[in-house]
Amino acid sequence: MYEGVLKAANDIVQQQIADEKVRNMFQKCFGDMLRNSIKELDDGSIFVVTGDIPAMWLRDSTCQLRPFMIFAGQFEDLDALIVSTINKQMSLILTDPYANAFNAEPNGNRWDDDIPLQKPEIWERKYEIDSLCFPFQLAYQYWKYTGQVEIFDDTLKKAMETVISVWRTEQDHENKSDYRFQRPGTEDLPNNGLGSNVGYTGMTWSGFRPSDDACNYHFLISSNLFAIRILEIMEEIAEKVYRDSILSTNANQLANEIADGVQKYGIVTIDKSTQIYAYEVDGLGNHILMDDSNIPSLLSLPLLTNISKDDGIYQATRDYILSNLNPYYYKGQFAEGIGSPHTPNQQVWPIAISVEGLTAIEDNEKWGKIKLISENDAGTNLVHESFHVDNPDLFTREWFSWANSMFCELVLDFCGYKIKYK
Repeated sequence: MYEGVLKAANDIVQQQIADEKVRNMFQKCFGDMLRNSIKELDDGSIFVVTGDIPAMWLRDSTCQLRPFMIFAGQFEDLDALIVSTINKQMSLILTDPYANAFNAEPNGNRWDDDIPLQKPEIWERKYEIDSLCFPFQLAYQYWKYTGQVEIFDDTLKKAMETVISVWRTEQDHENKSDYRFQRPGTEDLPNNGLGSNVGYTGMTWSGFRPSDDACNYHFLISSNLFAIRILEIMEEIAEKVYRDSILSTNANQLANEIADGVQKYGIVTIDKSTQIYAYEVDGLGNHILMDDSNIPSLLSLPLLTNISKDDGIYQATRDYILSNLNPYYYKGQFAEGIGSPHTPNQQVWPIAISVEGLTAIEDNEKWGKIKLISENDAGTNLVHESFHVDNPDLFTREWFSWANSMFCELVLDFCGYKIKYK
């Protein structure tokens, strides 16, 4: 199964890249996703496991499929996989729109004994804006690549309506939201699970970052910018597919409110005149200047939003976060790049290195990031979550499918096969 797309992708890389290590690593990473991460459940649905954790993340499962999207519409088995994944994601959103990761069945498996206790279908209930973004980007890309509208059923429409409702509620989290999260001893949100104090900004609140770490301040700028793009997608789907002017208007209005909030609160002036995006703000005058490795990150904005690579604020932000001014930018003997508070100090993330390459303008920079990842795989031909800049054999996550896929996306992008739609 999937032999057609595996051959097509490997042929592209074999024809355009002479480096044997990169070729072999691409082949293993690309095939690993299809051969090892896809599970067909008893009910015929698809479950996309993230890797060495037996759960399906809404974010990860979308990103795991990103490098395959350029082949959508060319192979029936791949199309069936993408459609099944979209259907599963929409079902999971309706199971609980505040959850980030799910079990293959309602078996009660979970990462920890969180408060309140989640449903048995849920692995973890950390509310992250991007969990509600990525599935709709996947559906949109599939539609644009194939022209197929069958995915736009009543379930997907209900999921859209649910997401808009959640994001509206979370504009005024303190007064309108019932969401709470406490993990005894480790990852409590302050104020008995409510989160730190925030002001009203028009943006939508997030409890956690894409790293699954708790936010310090809860208006996460990269995720709000991603949400704007997803609301634009929802507006287009509502207008062109569902012919629902009310849904279209609701998406448009919310997108405009969030965009106004980002413009007013999310842009910070440094060096007296240079404007950059903050990472998080609270609407009360506080902000954090940094970037994390997981996407949506500030670095990844041109991949996920309509912000271009040469946008002035993006370029200034990029310069800032790819420097020692970012407290999670590390440089050592073997590598440099963005790490994360989620992993030990001095460990960089190949996902961020891939994103750095994907958002680079020059091909020589893209190739440099490909080589950097391929030369620091600890001899596994797989991509890890993070590795130490002075000792690449010291890494986290033996099997992290999302990281494998981001590397594959970068290699295909370098070969001229870029994802057309975002």
